[in-house]
Amino acid sequence: MIVVTGGAGFIGSNVVAALAERGEEVVVVDRLHSGSKWRNLAHHEVAALVAPDSLFAWLQSRGNRVRGVVHMGAISATTETDADLIAETNIRLTLSLWDWCVSAGVPFLYASSAATYGDGTLGFDDDPTPAALARLRPLNPYGWSKLFVDRRIARLVERGDPTPPRWAGLRFFNVYGPNEYHKGSMRSVVEQAYHRVKEGKPVRLFRSHHPEVPDGGQRRDFVHVQDCVEVILWLLDPKGTSGLFNCGTGESRSFLELASAVYSAMGRELEIDWVDTPEEIRDRYQYFTEARMDKLRAAGYTRPFLSLERGVETYVRGYLDTADPYR
Repeated sequence: MIVVTGGAGFIGSNVVAALAERGEEVVVVDRLHSGSKWRNLAHHEVAALVAPDSLFAWLQSRGNRVRGVVHMGAISATTETDADLIAETNIRLTLSLWDWCVSAGVPFLYASSAATYGDGTLGFDDDPTPAALARLRPLNPYGWSKLFVDRRIARLVERGDPTPPRWAGLRFFNVYGPNEYHKGSMRSVVEQAYHRVKEGKPVRLFRSHHPEVPDGGQRRDFVHVQDCVEVILWLLDPKGTSGLFNCGTGESRSFLELASAVYSAMGRELEIDWVDTPEEIRDRYQYFTEARMDKLRAAGYTRPFLSLERGVETYVRGYLDTADPYR
């Protein structure tokens, strides 16, 4: 069986869906709380649902049946300020799972983040060396926690310490797609824009506070969650490889282009409501992200990524515009 932490979350539940569709036995590690997060799992058979606090006890009794761990569980809100909580969840749990996979001889995939790149002035090169990682300056505790883990694993690898038989860290860029509905203010701009248009309201975008960037010209590497899942499945394969990899499309697109794609998918005319970037995030706001994908391609991953227009159309018409938008 394959263990997916954060398996009821956004990316995690899409991984669970893909594995279940392939006939795999999947164990989900997550908390569901009192909202609708359980719906992310409702379409698929799950072998077990394990509370995070019980994970290592569960592994101690059943770990001999585990053939892979996909660790997507994390506090992913870039606005979270409780660094102790972030450290416990994003750092200690990840490194403890790494240690377990080393001891058990089990492949380990974990979620890193493009937030490790900070303001982007140093570029977006997924160089895994300790020296390159030491130069990065994340802008928030979430990004710092992800870089902490990347740096620790890089150091272990550099000095020749034991590692899982296959391992990979994935630096996800701006992911959108089904099953993100529980994320509140952290939902993708695609999902938020869709509902505004559906309600007859214009899409709301931030004005630019950068003299060289027009309003709506802020750019991100928007990647459909299904593309992220395909990368994960490829890395889980026995023929997969190990390393730290970016997970984006390799092409930045503007927020105005994204809004246009949503309106086009919905058959509506573009209408934008421009608002100031909130003061509390203005000094940490990224104006450009774009994954360098050379390393993943060189490792042998050849599948093309969805264009922004095709990805948004797939999401809007295949999920958001349906009676049951869950995967």
